[in-house]
Amino acid sequence: MTPVRHARRADPLQLLRGSLTALTALGIVGTAFELATLKHWNGAMQLVPWFALAVLAGAVMVHLGRPDRICLVRVLAVLVLITSLFGVLEHAAVNFESGPLDQRFADTWDTLSLWLRWWYAITRTVGPAPTLAPGMLGQAAATLMLATIGARGGSTKVPGTRHRHQPYPCRLPDLTYARSDTLVAVTAGAVRRAGELGPNRHRRPRW
Repeated sequence: MTPVRHARRADPLQLLRGSLTALTALGIVGTAFELATLKHWNGAMQLVPWFALAVLAGAVMVHLGRPDRICLVRVLAVLVLITSLFGVLEHAAVNFESGPLDQRFADTWDTLSLWLRWWYAITRTVGPAPTLAPGMLGQAAATLMLATIGARGGSTKVPGTRHRHQPYPCRLPDLTYARSDTLVAVTAGAVRRAGELGPNRHRRPRW
């Protein structure tokens, strides 16, 4: 008979972590492409997202090359996430200051409520700064943090020690004690029967 070989199934958690890492890499490439199309390199403040992209790319390389450095990867991802939130607030503030310069709201900007003015600034109804561009960087950082869930920072196995798998020993009957008890019971029964089958003495009838 030909032995049947069972295909080894891939770990679903490992596949999920790999997919999240790939999404992180795509987010880095997409953010870099958008920054390049916007020519986002005029001044020191506009170089901050490029630095954050380099840090996030380094975190991805560490995650792929050194899976035991989970803490370092998470710290770098958190730093990039904080930078992304700062970028969103910075762009929203620039748009908020540009509100009175918009022809549509030049006469009514001061009469609008505060939350409505901030809403127009965040949604880029007024102002030139895109608020979602820094958000893409934060999304990539959050995806990398999710990719580290379930990964182990270090090996907890003791070298040279192997655990043998025992197929549920508590469910298996103890055949040694069962056989000994059976042997004792059979021996006792044989002795009892031998006593009952002693010499048969026939009594003479009285009549």
